[in-house]
Amino acid sequence: MIQCESKDSSLTRKTSGCHELFLLLDAQYSLRDMYSARDQVENQSWLEEIRTAAAALNLSTETQTVAEDLFLSQTPDNDRSKRVIAAASLYAGALITGSERSQSAVADAMSVTRLSVQKHWKGVLKTAGFQPPSW
Repeated sequence: MIQCESKDSSLTRKTSGCHELFLLLDAQYSLRDMYSARDQVENQSWLEEIRTAAAALNLSTETQTVAEDLFLSQTPDNDRSKRVIAAASLYAGALITGSERSQSAVADAMSVTRLSVQKHWKGVLKTAGFQPPSW
């Protein structure tokens, strides 16, 4: 028997329980359809930054993978913006997987300001098809 436990975070979700897990997995596969292997190769250094920060924050491989998918599905063209979107993706990935970390902790691990994470994480979620909280 498979048991699911809902790890409700600050994200607003329309479903709960096991169905929520399947929607998360479905969203991940949908995100993967939004980028190519070339995107992964071209952004390898940014993916490594996400992995390093995830390890420093003791985040799971699942959280790291979600953050990478979020980042690759909306990677900005401007190199200056990539660090901020990577940080916002890591913060959003942690929320999605129920492994929440503070904006300050994620910002420090990614070498950006907390304000940068604060300004961009909701947009990352929205672009990925999640409904971010209104606060």
